[in-house]
Amino acid sequence: MLRDMARTLVVKATAGADAPERCSQAFTVAATAVAGGVATSLWLTGESAWFALPGRAADFDLPHAAPLVDLLEAVLAGGRVTVCTQCAARRDIKPEDVIPGIRIAGAAAFVEEALQDEAQALIY
Repeated sequence: MLRDMARTLVVKATAGADAPERCSQAFTVAATAVAGGVATSLWLTGESAWFALPGRAADFDLPHAAPLVDLLEAVLAGGRVTVCTQCAARRDIKPEDVIPGIRIAGAAAFVEEALQDEAQALIY
């Protein structure tokens, strides 16, 4: 059972619509961890940064995959979602633009999360 583990899972999504299967995997793993009671942090970097904007996840479609918008909502409900500062800046995404509950933070915050005791980082 997942919740018996006292670990934190840090998932970094580096792909968006440019690599839909890899993107979907990252969101699916993060949402599954949250559903299992695991402390979870999902980082949106590169092209996945666009999914921090309202409506963008709803436009994502991958056959035989859970809707990205549902996966994102699940992670937001029980975990943390962060957009990379530089990735947001390159796409002109500002804190007031993102879905409520999503934060923008830099590499130092990612490193801090990934290096916590009992943390496991996965990068997709």
